[in-house]
Parts: sequence; structure tokens; C-alpha cells
Amino acid sequence: MMRSARCYTFIAWFPTLALVLSLGACTVVDPSAPSPRPSNPQNEEAPGRPDRATDPRGQPSAGDPRAGDPGARATDAPGGALRNTAWKTPGGAVAGYRARPLPAVVRALWVVRTTLTDPDSIRVMAERAAEAGFNTLVVQVRGRGDAYYESRWEPTPATVLDEGPTFDPLAVVIDEAHQRGMGVHAWVNGHLVGGLGGLPTDPTHLIRARPDLLAVPRALARDLYDMDPWVPRYAETILQYSQQNTDRVEGLYSTPSHPEVKEHLYSVWMDLVESYELDGLHFDYIRYPSADFDYSRDALERFRNWVTPRISPARRAGLDRALQSDPLAYTDSLPGPWGEFRRAQITGLVERIYHGVKKRRPDLTVSAAVFPNFEDAYLYRFQDWKGWLAGGILDAVAPMAYTPDNEIFEAQIGSAIEAAGRNRVWAGVGIYQNTYRGTLDKIRIAGNLGTRGVILFSYDWAVTEGEGRGNRTFLQRIAEDAFRER
Repeated sequence: MMRSARCYTFIAWFPTLALVLSLGACTVVDPSAPSPRPSNPQNEEAPGRPDRATDPRGQPSAGDPRAGDPGARATDAPGGALRNTAWKTPGGAVAGYRARPLPAVVRALWVVRTTLTDPDSIRVMAERAAEAGFNTLVVQVRGRGDAYYESRWEPTPATVLDEGPTFDPLAVVIDEAHQRGMGVHAWVNGHLVGGLGGLPTDPTHLIRARPDLLAVPRALARDLYDMDPWVPRYAETILQYSQQNTDRVEGLYSTPSHPEVKEHLYSVWMDLVESYELDGLHFDYIRYPSADFDYSRDALERFRNWVTPRISPARRAGLDRALQSDPLAYTDSLPGPWGEFRRAQITGLVERIYHGVKKRRPDLTVSAAVFPNFEDAYLYRFQDWKGWLAGGILDAVAPMAYTPDNEIFEAQIGSAIEAAGRNRVWAGVGIYQNTYRGTLDKIRIAGNLGTRGVILFSYDWAVTEGEGRGNRTFLQRIAEDAFRER
């Protein structure tokens, strides 16, 4: 079954560029899309963590960035253009299941995909988490454009396939967790699709199958503008840049502005919603890596088509002349609209996915791991999480306040509470950056602030580097010293 899912993945990354096929009808996807470039589809890490926080800079701009964005409010077609409905019946696997109500006090763990590679490690994880008093598991089922579940859209990692064709990591997590009274939320990494260790070898992986859908840093924009994305050097150049700039980017990202990327991510989410007895879904890496991305040729052309009606004919004529010698003429001359355009791509996808989830499973909680400093998130990652909460397209946020400093932690969580309200904030604690005492302090601070609860990053660190000396494990100490007080 898993190997048949790989066939669907290959199909999913080769839809018609200009059209979406739905129930036999053809509909134009994006009237502002650039003319498709010639393509040649015949040519051919360390555990992921939620986003890293950085220092604040600048102020957000006003206005509604989604206005006029053709990709911001796409139709809610079940599962996407090329969904193969013979593999699963929508809703069939979860018929009659209602999500467990979110606990009054959330005690959650982020569980990285490295724990999901065999049934025994999953069982041990569920046992340890339940014994320590955790009530919610947020498990990473999409790490780098792959699937730690039975997906009809994306490749299964070799470490999962090694366990045999019947092993479904997410199904095992749900079974083990629900037996112990814990809720399960599927943690889905959005635009981060490749790590720093090298390019994936699976030919159905996005990076191999559709390198033209990779995000490009500004530093490479002019060099890659006229390069054929199907030439191996294209993806290799982006990888090399990422390896040399680990302070700016965690790996290879997909381009957020391309309709096919949006459709694919939407399909991934709906597949999970329709197929598993989940209690929630969790966004991560639903953003740009930094303001230095995406300068791919397709994104530059889409921005030019998007912004053209918004500027005067004289300004347009001048920019078109400059464009003859500089592909960055529009983006460099219009930094404000360029930021709005990129922000619109992320917000539009979040909105569409949220409504798609609620249409199918209104009982599910939709949450997101977000940069705790909103100015940085808004201006440099184009992640408008305050706007998502205000607009009713997100149920809860987990600000990743990963710092050993208690004052910074309190300020960041307090800021999130001001925007979201206490009931919609799960305080994200980076236990890998803290001593045990520091972790305990932050759990207590979150409780004193009145948050809905805490989420610790991560289980995997807690049971390896986090294990201290003595008779009690890290998680046991948390249970006895922190959770018994709340």
C-alpha cells in the first residue's frame, strides 16, 4: 500500500501548469500567472525543530494584503485537482469519530519524526508521556516533504518502509495515545521540504520531481533566473547556499506563491483530516525562511503581474525598462507591496486550509507554532499570526519562546496573550536551551500568566540529552515538580 502511495505522489507533482482538472472540468487557476517555462520532467538531518526566534525589527504595515491576490482564496475543492479518490473514501476512515475536547490545561509535547520509525519506540513514547502527565501529543508527520503516515501524495521515508508495508506510524501513535487518554495532533511542516545533509534520492520527492517549485534566495536570483530548474546544478546551488547560511535558512523551501504548491499542501492536510482519528492539526514552517526569499523566476513574475494594476502606467513603464537588465527591478523598487504579496501567500493558504479542515471536521483544533516576536514574524517571515487569530482562521498559537531567559520568555508569552487571549496560547518551551530548573520556571511562568497550557520541545531531547542522573527521568521530574501543581 505504501509503495502504491508513491505512485500518487509522482502524479501529484505533475499537474497541468495552467489548468486544474476537477470532476472533468477545466478551470483557470491563476489569471496573473506567468507564462509557463519549458520544463523537462525526464531529467532528473538532524531532527527538525519548530522555528527559531530572532530579534525584533521594524513595524508592520497596515492594510489587507490579501486583496486582489488570486491565490489567497482558492476554491475549496476536496483534496485538490488530481486527487485519486480510489485509494481512500473521503471521511470513511474517521466516520463517527469526534475529536477529544481540548483539555482545560494543555500539557503537550512536540514529538519529532525520528521517534516514529518503529512501533516499539512509539509505544515507549506514549507510555512515558502518559506517565509524566502529558495529555496532548503533537507528532511530526511531515518533516521534509515526506510522510510518516499512509499518504497518497508524498513519499514514505526509507526508515518507515524498513518496518514493512503494514506499518503506519501515525495510526500507531493514535492507537497508543488514545488508549492512554491523550489527544493526538498532526504536526505538519509546511514549506520546509529539504534538510541540509543533501538532496533527497527519492525521485517522487518535490525537490527531485519539481525543482522549479523551490524557493530561491535573493543572493542567487540573478544567477538562477535563466537557468533551467531541471539541470541538477539548480537544486544543488540552492542546497549549497543553505549549507553556507545556516543562520538564515534551515534547508530547502518550496515557493509559497505557486498555485501548485498551495494545492499540494492543501491536499496533504485534507488527506490527514479525512483519513485519521485526529484531535487536531498543527502548522509549522508556514512562512518564508526570511525576507531574502523567494526570488525564484516564477515568484518574481507573479509579483509583477500582481502589482501591475496597483501602480501608475508611468511607474510601470519605467520598471519595465529597468526589468530588461535587472530581474529584481520590481521587487527592489516596491519593497512594501513585495512584502504584502508574500504575506498574502501564507495567509491565503492558512485561511483555505483552516476552512477546509472545519468543513470536514469542525471538532478539530487547528494550531500553529509561530515566531514569538510578532514584528519579526510579520515583517521578515511574512507570518501574520495575529491577523490569523483576529480573522478567525486559527484556534491556538504556540509561540516558540525558546530562550533560557525568564524575563524574555514572560514578555513573549505575555505579548501573545495580549493578541490571542489566554485561552488560545500554548506557551512553547525550548527545553533543549534550558536547565531543568529553567524549564520548571517557564512552566510556572506560563501558569501564572494564565495560558491554556504549555508545549515542550521536545520529547526526543527529553529522553536523550535531557535525561539527568538519579532515579527520576526528565519527564518524571516534570510530572512531579510541575504538573502536580496545576
